[in-house]
Amino acid sequence: MDSIADRTQQLLAETARLARASGRAADAVTLVGVSKTQTAERIREAVAAGLRHVGENYVQEALPKLAALADLPVTWHFVGRLQANKTAVIAASFDWVHAIDRLRIAQRLNDQRPEGKGPLDCCIEVNLSGEETKGGATPAELPALAAAIAGMPRLRLRGLMVLPAATPDPLAQREPFARLRRLLEELRIAHPQLDTLSMGMSADIEAAIAEGATLVRIGTALFGGRPPREAPQESLPREPREPQHGAPI
Repeated sequence: MDSIADRTQQLLAETARLARASGRAADAVTLVGVSKTQTAERIREAVAAGLRHVGENYVQEALPKLAALADLPVTWHFVGRLQANKTAVIAASFDWVHAIDRLRIAQRLNDQRPEGKGPLDCCIEVNLSGEETKGGATPAELPALAAAIAGMPRLRLRGLMVLPAATPDPLAQREPFARLRRLLEELRIAHPQLDTLSMGMSADIEAAIAEGATLVRIGTALFGGRPPREAPQESLPREPREPQHGAPI
């Protein structure tokens, strides 16, 4: 069985190959290793093999890993659901946030980003299917939300993110990614600095890169099967619970 180091090197080479196949530079696509339920030691193995971007879904699970791996050259991405009572620690601890879906969350992240840190890179999550159980702004909401975030000094709007329904059909996989790319192209008329499409996971990485992905969020193909997650004890301040958004990656 391949080691984490072997899989890291294989995936880095594969993302470069797929980027070139899509007519872009080999380094146009960044591999984000999604490490929920993985140990700090396993992340360290991947970083030693060349991984430089790591994504986490759960704040309480992530914080001990960030502390244990503070000596490593890692860019940390928060890729999970955003809840209002977690925004302060996310704003203070992460370099990227992938799933902003409403103005209130963006405003809290901006207000709570420490002054000593640079702007927090972020993407707007888009709900392309219209499913009420899924998080994400609707395409119609994008222009106003993007304009609001672009005006926040401690956030840096980079692009869009999507989490489409799983399908084994390669052509069907490409359709939502193509739609997200077109939405980004439309937004760039008003916001030419946008450069990021966060889309694609282990099962649909090829389709995502073919449609222009710049960040691919890979968990299982990198770390293997995930062990059961033990829910940590809640220790952050509680606020009134908001509806849940998004889905596990």
